[in-house]
Amino acid sequence: MAMGRLSGKVALVTGGAVGIGAACVRRMVAAGARVAVVDLPDGPGRQLVAELGEDTRFFPADVSVEADVAAAITATVAAFGRLDILVNNAGIAGPNKPTHELTEAEWDRVQAVNVKGVFFGTKHAIAPLRAAGGGSIINLSSIYGLVGAPDVPPYHASKGAVRLMSKTDALLYAADRIRVNSIHPGFIWTPMVEQHVASMGGDPEQHRREVGALHPLGHMGDPDDIAWGVVYLASDESKFVTGSELVIDGGYTCR
Repeated sequence: MAMGRLSGKVALVTGGAVGIGAACVRRMVAAGARVAVVDLPDGPGRQLVAELGEDTRFFPADVSVEADVAAAITATVAAFGRLDILVNNAGIAGPNKPTHELTEAEWDRVQAVNVKGVFFGTKHAIAPLRAAGGGSIINLSSIYGLVGAPDVPPYHASKGAVRLMSKTDALLYAADRIRVNSIHPGFIWTPMVEQHVASMGGDPEQHRREVGALHPLGHMGDPDDIAWGVVYLASDESKFVTGSELVIDGGYTCR
């Protein structure tokens, strides 16, 4: 078999069962990695692993629960012998209300998944990444970690946090040869975006076209557009890239 871009590497993807996460898992396996799929126990994670075979494992976890995340990372190292790549992808959109209408619980839930989830993943991955002699942490932020918009305030706050956490950790762990970068997707056609479009009411296809038109390229992205960015940042091709923002947004943020 030809050497893949990620041959010999072991990756863990949170929120790996659907959408962008599942695309990352598929592309990393195809590139030669062995991949732990970490997601909620009742989702389609087990089916994905059954389909992709022996180079994958499914470990159930709620990323907002530190013990779950720690256990998933321990289980990954036990199964595959090492950890080289962490993709902190799990995230939720939260309620689309103006700030003054949000409850504390609604705010906290989004931060618990989108910010604490990244914190817990990174915290517990450092020891195995150091043991592997270095590695790559890839944090999924958003275009809304770079620019504002008048909707979903807790989501935007969370993605801004992830952008700066990535830079801090890039500096903290550079000496360990652990690279940390953030990816900033535009609107990608995933279950989360589909749900967002449905919540707008009316004709989903029309909304899809309208949201697509916000991007200079004229359409939304698909999960593979992000997965290829993840493969690059996970690979040794990006060995001199850390503390950086990979924007994959069809031109959305260049206006």
